Amino acid sequence: MAGMIWANTVSTADLDESVTGTAHLFQARVDKVGDVRVTVVGDRVFAVRIDGGQLDWRAHYPSLTYTLIPCPPDTRHAIGAYMTTYGLLFAAFDFALTASGEWVFLESNPNGQWAWIAEQEDAVAEALADLLQKGHPPL
Repeated sequence: MAGMIWANTVSTADLDESVTGTAHLFQARVDKVGDVRVTVVGDRVFAVRIDGGQLDWRAHYPSLTYTLIPCPPDTRHAIGAYMTTYGLLFAAFDFALTASGEWVFLESNPNGQWAWIAEQEDAVAEALADLLQKGHPPL
């Protein structure tokens, strides 16, 4: 039976020997006001703010709203360095957005989903088609 486990708050009191059975990812909780998904195709960067009020936005898609936003230059530069370092032409990056406007990096997925965000779907599809037809310039 397939299932999903969403990100949850965990305290050290919740941990016992059962965590020794498989790999886990624990990270500090970020006090956030929203999330950002950045989809990168070659040298094109598409940033979308995701608002929904959950710790893990994937837990309830119907409550989410999406807003196209610019990617800050320093974040774009860091993403470019990441893409170059790992030899990637495509990746989806997730960030938590703090009240002060800081983008806190959470993860990158070199096979991340993008077509569920209607606000950027056509642009990303076009960028992928261009990449396949023309090759790519560096980010």
